[in-house]
Formats: sequence, C-alpha cells, structure tokens
Amino acid sequence: MAVHHHRWNAVVLLLLSTFFIILCFLSPPCLGIRSLSRGGAGLEFHHLLRFSEAPDYRNGVGCSSTHSPFTHCDPSLVHVAMTLDFEYLRGSIAAVHSVLKHSSCPENIFFHFIAAEFDALSPRVLSQLVRSTFPSLNFKVYIFREDTVINLISSSIRVALENPLNYARNYLGDILDPCVNRVIYLDSDLILVDDIYKLWNTTLSPNHIIGAPEYCHANFTTYFTPTFWSNPSYKSVAFGSLTRKPCYFNTGVMVMDLQKWRAENYRSKIEGWMEIQKKTRIYELGSLPPFLLAFGGRIEPIEHRWNQHGLGGDNVRGSCRSLHPGPVSLLHWSGKGKPWVRLDGKKACPLDHLWEPYDLFKGRREREIQRQQQQFGGFVGGASSLIGWL
Repeated sequence: MAVHHHRWNAVVLLLLSTFFIILCFLSPPCLGIRSLSRGGAGLEFHHLLRFSEAPDYRNGVGCSSTHSPFTHCDPSLVHVAMTLDFEYLRGSIAAVHSVLKHSSCPENIFFHFIAAEFDALSPRVLSQLVRSTFPSLNFKVYIFREDTVINLISSSIRVALENPLNYARNYLGDILDPCVNRVIYLDSDLILVDDIYKLWNTTLSPNHIIGAPEYCHANFTTYFTPTFWSNPSYKSVAFGSLTRKPCYFNTGVMVMDLQKWRAENYRSKIEGWMEIQKKTRIYELGSLPPFLLAFGGRIEPIEHRWNQHGLGGDNVRGSCRSLHPGPVSLLHWSGKGKPWVRLDGKKACPLDHLWEPYDLFKGRREREIQRQQQQFGGFVGGASSLIGWL
C-alpha cells in the first residue's frame, strides 16, 4: 500500500511540475524574464517559426572589397537599421530578403537589428533565427531597454503604436556604435524592389540630418491637436525658424546622418516634445508626431518612389489601397493591415501578392499557437482542479 501511495505522490508531483512549466510558457511576463536569464530562452518557439534558408546572394562586378579582418566599422559598408521582434519577425525577414535580392553588392550591407528587452523571443534566439535564415548575413543585434522610453509614451489611436520598440529609432545615435555615422532606417512592414545603394547614395545637404520622401499635399495640421496650434510658443519652437513650409513625411524609411544627429542632440529634442505630450495632449498618432515637430520642413526630400507607403490602409480599418502615381522602388504596408496577416486569412489585397515572393515563412505560426494554447488550456483546468483537491 505504501508503494502505491509513493507512486501516486510521484505522479502528482510530475503533473504539478508540468503545469507550472506550461503556465510559464503561456505567460508573456515569464517569457520576458526567461529571455534575460537563459541563453536558450525562447527555443520552444523554433518549431513554430520555420523559415526557409534564403539564397546566398553574392556581390556583383565592381563592388568594393571589405577590409580584413572584417568589422562593421568598415567605411565601404552600407548600414541598415531595423527593429526585430516576435510579432513582426515575418515582415522583417521578408524585408531583409528583398534588400539582399535587389542589391548590387549584398555582401557589403550590414544590418543593425534592435530587439526589445522583454520580447517573447530573446535577442539571442532572434539572432539564431536570422542566422539560420541568412547564413552569410552581416549583422548585429542590439538590446533596446524599454525603460529608456516607457515613461514618455502616451496613448495612441491604435494600441500597436504604443509599443516601445516603435521609438527605438529615436535612439539610434546612442544604440549604434560611434563609428556608424550614416544609416538607413527601415520599418519591418516593407519590401525593396530596387537597389538599396541608390537610396544610400542620397546626398544630404549640410543643414539636413535626415532624408525622406515628403508629401506636401497632405494636411499637415491634422497631425496635431487644436491645443498645439492654439499655443504660439509650441508653433514658434517647432516651425518658427523655417524658411519653407513643413510637410508630412513617413518615418518608416529614412537616411540618417548620425554624426550630426549626435552632435545636435536630436534625441533630447524629440524627448522634449514627448514630455510636453504627457502633460498636454498635442498629437494623437504614436511615434510619428515628435519626428514631425523636430524635422518638419528640415529634411532632405527624397523621391517618392522610395516610400510607397500606406498600403496597410488606415489605422482603423486597414482597407486595401493602390500605389501612388509614379515609379516604385519600395512598397510600405504602413497602417493597420499587414500583408502576411491578410494572406494567411485569405483576405489579401491585390498588392499583398507583391510581398509574397519575399516571404520565407514556412508555417502558420498563429494557428499553431492557438491550437496548442487550447490543448494546454484543458490540461491547465484539470491541473487546477487537482491543486484544489490536494
């Protein structure tokens, strides 16, 4: 009888141990802690995140040789900065794939990936996934500490816009190594269909810190509240010294002079507007307005072909949209709708099919996670009953 009792205790102990492991697996805060405490954290997701290995793209004729030994401070490199996280990983992989596919010198591109400190996948695991998909890629993963900006973020019209990682571009001058003086910042929901070297070779005037396509036909005043426009001091600080009209630009594609950025401390200028926003609501739309206030009317205009934005529809409905008139070098699904979500849901917009050839994802991550959670949910309920019984 004692033997049977001993065996029963062992079974109960095993069930309880399994319950707590599953509970931790399903809990985002726990995942965040594990991503910092263990080098292999997040490996459980690998069977859900299946990406095909990309072709090994090589330099064409005429590409400059990198120095030996290789370093990301090599002056011959093109630097690209992007964020990297669990939710947008599929988009990021497709974006990188498109950059390499259309580049004349893909081996001379260095990617700087900014990963959240508390993401469902740790920076180490994200790095492993990138390396397994692009074995010869030149890249480095940096950890973005969310407490750097979390207290400056105000509510937005869409919850996704409040993600601290959206604000990482404000801190590129601090995150990237001092030897990186120039970088192209790209969002994760876009693809290039042209050579990124053409964008890299954009000339920035001496008095300009960033270059981006401008859209002066857009109603610039709608990006700020009546509270802002009724305050003469705000208008004077933001636009009082301008010699030309401030225009809307999208921050998802920017050529940035980090040397000037650091020297003129634009991080503090952007944070200053975010601090005002916390006290007095002067805008509604996430991380974009502080950039408009700091740079509106002060950017180097780049051809519109380098940011055919808005393909994700608006921030509420995410409806289908068509391309702007003119040539196209970059397609950007800014807005609520993302091509991978719509394709998986069999509700693709016509332009989503242009994104599809760059998609290296092999699984159906969301469906598998939901299925596993439903399976675990039944077990968790049973384990809870067992705890109550004990």
